[in-house]
Amino acid sequence: MSDRPFFSNLKCRECGRLYPKEAIHICEFDFGPLEAAYDYDAISASISRAAIESRPKSMWRYRELLPIDGAPTVGAQVGFTPLVKADRLAARLGVKELYVKNDTVNYPTLSFKDRVVYVALSRACELGFKVVACASTGNLANSVAANAAAAGLTSYVLIPSDLERSKVVNSLVYGTNVIGIEGPYDQVNRLCSEIAGKYGWGFVNVNLRPYYAEGSKSMGFEIVEQLGWKTPRHTVIPMASGSLLTKIHKAYTEFAKVGIIDAEPFSVHGAQAAGCSPISTALKKGTDIVKPVPNPQTIVKSLAIGTPADGYYAIRTMKETGGSAEDCTDEEVIEGIKLLAETEGIFSETAGGTTVACARKLIDSGKIPRDESIVLCITGHGLKTQEAIHEKCGAPRVIKPSLREFDALVAGELADLAKLETATV
Repeated sequence: MSDRPFFSNLKCRECGRLYPKEAIHICEFDFGPLEAAYDYDAISASISRAAIESRPKSMWRYRELLPIDGAPTVGAQVGFTPLVKADRLAARLGVKELYVKNDTVNYPTLSFKDRVVYVALSRACELGFKVVACASTGNLANSVAANAAAAGLTSYVLIPSDLERSKVVNSLVYGTNVIGIEGPYDQVNRLCSEIAGKYGWGFVNVNLRPYYAEGSKSMGFEIVEQLGWKTPRHTVIPMASGSLLTKIHKAYTEFAKVGIIDAEPFSVHGAQAAGCSPISTALKKGTDIVKPVPNPQTIVKSLAIGTPADGYYAIRTMKETGGSAEDCTDEEVIEGIKLLAETEGIFSETAGGTTVACARKLIDSGKIPRDESIVLCITGHGLKTQEAIHEKCGAPRVIKPSLREFDALVAGELADLAKLETATV
């Protein structure tokens, strides 16, 4: 692999103007978002399936298509999480071919946010930042806190003050500065923009956003490689800002652009919770105007972004690929969490329950055919949102340390099972 950077510029997503590779994220001409641009001709000449397969199994095996100049300085172990062939879940959903991209086991903080943070912090080090920060609904705060600690950086994480306790503890333990803000995520994000401007810190999802967002592509690259170098026909992706959906789409198209795979039709679909579904609501109404949700009301706090920064682009991406979007109630979210756990042994946070529940709706409505390949993106571990299902999974049966009592318990269960089998014959 060449030592020279394949990451060439920042580029406005609207007007196409090029910018230097600095800590900026908005075009000064039309206020469009900036994103990383690459020298695809040089990448095509450098990258190959064999080269990728020869590298360590982490997200950095796709180094040419990630926006840093030198070798990564943060997160050499992140990524290459399992792609699980989910036959039992497929049977329950009534589909032929189903996979789960399982980022519940991503290193080190058990969510896909480790991917984006590793890129952002590696770039922050290249740009000379000593203090890094973020606005977060939980998982990003955990990842910034952990990875800043490992990199020897000072960090600040700003979160809604009513965040799940598990996620708060999972930031505090790393010694970061956790600041709770009274109000929804959008108000946290606004304050972070002001702080970034005043203090000059490296905010991963503000002034470092063009680098941060690109880390999500690694999930898409891995899906393609793990499927035997082909894109799934359908991918269902949870949406908060909408960035993950657009970046998985970008990963699929970039692999085709540099000759790693042949271009094939694929559709990307979005999943949101009904209590905060500005993107799916707009798509269903046939508009690309995303109406903000000022006060999200859902247990799915990780997706509760009322003014999604990439909402317009997520809608455009779904339309361009023939995809669609769905939303689901909190009750359906819990059912989705339990269904994934009971069939595949994967305990997902509420965002994963949203993906499963919305996938079921998309399949039942015919928007995703039952005989085509489907990948569900599961983005965080259920240990982070235990509060959501604490009283929804039953309770342990308690007996004395007596074999007689255990025998009676099992006998009762076997009798109930026999009655059930008789009733269904």
